[in-house]
Amino acid sequence: QVQLVESGGGLVQAGGSLRLSCAATGRTFSSYNMGWFRRAPGKEREFVAAISWSDSTNYADSVKGRFTISRGNGKNTVSLQMNSLNPEDTAVYYCAAATQPPYFYGRADDYDYWGQGTQVTVSS
Repeated sequence: QVQLVESGGGLVQAGGSLRLSCAATGRTFSSYNMGWFRRAPGKEREFVAAISWSDSTNYADSVKGRFTISRGNGKNTVSLQMNSLNPEDTAVYYCAAATQPPYFYGRADDYDYWGQGTQVTVSS
């Protein structure tokens, strides 16, 4: 069983930064594909960023150049550094883990475990 816990959400002014963290437990955590998704009010869940078992990264076009996904030193945490935030980034952000194939980084259905989500609100 994999359990994920997000932290770091909150209220930030436009142009500011937040750093989200996801702590995971699991026998082979370091080999999991990890992703961040978000759900904005009135919208469907969308892909934000992912880091593979080999530490390859992928980003949605809307956040490329502003957000950075990374693993912690011990590879037991995953972070999402969010810079230059704007109101369009307001959403509940979810950490997710893909533990078995098939896997495509941007496909939510390929992720097996999800955290509870953390609210990010960007004010203008």
